[in-house]
Amino acid sequence: MSTAATRLAELNARVIACKKCPRLVAWREQVAVEKRAAFRDEDYWGRPVPGFGDPRARVLVCGLAPAAHGGNRTGRVFTGDRSGDWLFAALHRAGFANQPTSTHRRDGLRLRDCYIAACVRCAPPGNRPTTEERDNCLPYLARELQILDRLRVIVCLGGFAWDGTLHVLRTLGQAVGHRPRFGHGAEAAVGRYILVGCYHPSQQNTFTGRLTVAMLDAVMASARVVADHRPGEMVSG
Repeated sequence: MSTAATRLAELNARVIACKKCPRLVAWREQVAVEKRAAFRDEDYWGRPVPGFGDPRARVLVCGLAPAAHGGNRTGRVFTGDRSGDWLFAALHRAGFANQPTSTHRRDGLRLRDCYIAACVRCAPPGNRPTTEERDNCLPYLARELQILDRLRVIVCLGGFAWDGTLHVLRTLGQAVGHRPRFGHGAEAAVGRYILVGCYHPSQQNTFTGRLTVAMLDAVMASARVVADHRPGEMVSG
C-alpha cells in the first residue's frame, strides 16, 4: 500500500468513527433503523461516509453530504441514489472510472486519477447541514487535500461545496484573493489548484434540465484537460 493510500485509510478510519455533531449522529442512525421501504431488507451503513478513489488522483470531486438513503445506506460517497447515477456515468465517460455505476462498496468500481469526497460526511436532515456542522467536518477535507499531493483540480458540485472548498483552502494557506463566485462551468485559480464549478447532479437539477448530461460531461472534460496540462492553466472553451 502506498504512503498516500495508508494515510487515507487512517484518515477514513477517523472519519467513520466521528461523533462530533450530535444532530447528525442521531439522524443518520435513525434513518439506518427506520430505512426506506424499498431497502427494508438491507443493512444500512449509518455512519459517516469516507472519501473514495485513487490515492494518486489529480482531480477531486467534492459534494455536499451523503444522501440519507444513498451514501448513508451503502457506505460509499454518491452511491445508491440518482445523483450518483449521473456522477459515476459521467466519470466513466471521461475515463475516470472503470464502470458507469456505483451500487455498493464491493461492486468492483475503481477510480483512476480521481477522488470523491464531501464537505460533510454524515447525512443531514433535509440535506441541510448547519454552518457549525460543516466546519466540524471540513478538517477531513483539508487533510485529504494534504495527502493527495498530486491534486490539481477540484470539481465542486454546487455552491455549498464551492464555498466549503474555498474555506478549506484558506485554512491551508492557499491564496484565494478576491472571492470567486460559483457558477456552472466557472473556473478559478486558487493557490496550486483550479476550482471548477458544476451544478449538483440532484434530481432537482437533472429533472428540470438545469443540469444536462452534456453539461456534466463538459465539466469532466475540462477537469481532464486542466489535469493533463501545466499547473495554473485555465481551460478555454
